[in-house]
Amino acid sequence: MSANTLQDWTRKAGELSFRNQAFIGGKFVDAASGEVFQSINPATGAVLAEVASGGEEDINRAVAAGRAAFEDGRWRGMDPGGRKAVLLKLAELIRENLEEMALLDSLDMGKLVTDAVTVDAPGSAHFFQWYAEAIDKVYDEVAPTGPGDLALVSRVPLGVVGAVTPWNFPLDMATWKAAAALAAGNSVVLKPAEQSPLSALRLAELAAEAGVPDGVFNVVPGYGATAGKALGLHMDVDCLAFTGSTAIGKMFMQYSGQSNLKQVWPETGGKSPNLVFADCEDLDAAADMAAFGIFFNQGEVCSANSRLYVERSIKDAFVEKMIERAAATQPGNPLDPASKMGAIVTEKQLDGIMRFIEGGKQSANLVAGGERVTVDGKGCFVQPTVFDDVSHDDPLARDEIFGPVLSVIPFDSEEEAVTMANDSIYGLAASVWTDNLSRACRVSERLHVGTVSVNTVDALSAQTPFGGMKQSGFGRDLSLHSLEKYTGLKTTWIKYKS
Repeated sequence: MSANTLQDWTRKAGELSFRNQAFIGGKFVDAASGEVFQSINPATGAVLAEVASGGEEDINRAVAAGRAAFEDGRWRGMDPGGRKAVLLKLAELIRENLEEMALLDSLDMGKLVTDAVTVDAPGSAHFFQWYAEAIDKVYDEVAPTGPGDLALVSRVPLGVVGAVTPWNFPLDMATWKAAAALAAGNSVVLKPAEQSPLSALRLAELAAEAGVPDGVFNVVPGYGATAGKALGLHMDVDCLAFTGSTAIGKMFMQYSGQSNLKQVWPETGGKSPNLVFADCEDLDAAADMAAFGIFFNQGEVCSANSRLYVERSIKDAFVEKMIERAAATQPGNPLDPASKMGAIVTEKQLDGIMRFIEGGKQSANLVAGGERVTVDGKGCFVQPTVFDDVSHDDPLARDEIFGPVLSVIPFDSEEEAVTMANDSIYGLAASVWTDNLSRACRVSERLHVGTVSVNTVDALSAQTPFGGMKQSGFGRDLSLHSLEKYTGLKTTWIKYKS
């Protein structure tokens, strides 16, 4: 795969066909209204496909299909080994179609195809395999009781799980929700972001090919205000998992209260701090990862390390390193293996990023980037941007920009660094760079976030939960803990003659 050239990727992209209908009850179908929306390549402005724009009626059909499949037990009633085999087959099919899945996400939302084919698509296959392998290794409990009583505590699937996923990692985020929910025995209705629905629709087709029964995995593309809201308000959805903005996450919490008190598991915004102490011995490694932490995926990452706190004694030298790395990470054609950064997902998103940058030019010291650019005269691209001497109270340091914009803030003491890092409405992730083990443990313990990465950034795996604190939400993806949110605890108490 790494041997593919720009010409190879361009040719393969031209050979793709796009699934553009909703997938409900095991079939691709038009939206009930007949309405469509355009899926646009942000790198070129070209229309990739006209996609079915699902609404309330389509969500109703998908939920009904999911409920029927759940009630007759075609999936939840399958023995654990059978469900395991199906999801393992799905993981293998993703691997067999790795380049196609990578291209779908690259074309749809602008990410580098080299990242999609080496990180996103293989990661999706890995997570399906991981949860498949977990199915027959999760045990129920026998509670301690007195003589003549037997109390069984079981984890049972909830029923129909709604999943609303974002545009920044279309395939991965769909997988993080669907793999665990399916492994637990639920039916799933997935509403992918309208900016990037193509890989989710192809995933549905591969799931059917793998043997996931009709009605168990449904995909309804559409807008948040229509399809997403309908899913959130639906009286027959038992659980809803959401990744996206904090504002929309709060709306889903409201929808739950307005409907059937469905469980809602939000993973929302972030403004992750990255603390670099002077006792970090390898500042080049810290700078490399600081650049990765904000420029990877064009900064369109909920846990992006967008606040860089640097001890004042090394701040100026460290900023020079960041300027060098920004200069080496210029955007380019997402299909070109030589490109270091891709396109911003939409004009609207780029306009929002540029508003932050223009404001920052008045309040902070712009030392790198800061300009919108084009590639071959087209596309939604912005230079990787670094602001120095940012006030901790500046919007650059407070608000989630969701773009490749880094704010550098000096500190003079460990206490000051921790205080500023925690002074945020968000608490998704943080990074700490130090070669003092005591400091690493001390600072990590005090940071109020879901994940602390020491001497790296954004560490995650299938074995560890991912999610946040505060207004970053309380949902957790990945690890065995993710299964908990898609299941309910059921007690069966048997009284017998001893």
